[in-house]
Amino acid sequence: MTPDEYVEAVLEVVDLIPPGRVMSYGALADALAERSGRASARLVGAIMARHGGGTAWHRVVNASGGLPPRLAAEARVRWLAEGTPLRQDRVDMRAASWRPGEGM
Repeated sequence: MTPDEYVEAVLEVVDLIPPGRVMSYGALADALAERSGRASARLVGAIMARHGGGTAWHRVVNASGGLPPRLAAEARVRWLAEGTPLRQDRVDMRAASWRPGEGM
């Protein structure tokens, strides 16, 4: 898989995440690892920062359920609108985590 194909694959998975559910950067990288030969949460984060603006970017979070501070306020509004389970100002990862192949 070329770098451009990997970017497309990441964004395609993001588009599959149902409202109210999330994936961590690492889980998204793991979901594509076999197909892509890559398994880097940092690379997924970089892709989201550069190319994720047209996606439901708020559905991809860090392992503790948060986003960078500059995005947190807008993400919280979106999470609440979608009914995403929260614990304080972070996503409740136990309740909201999603993997490709799960029911939507």
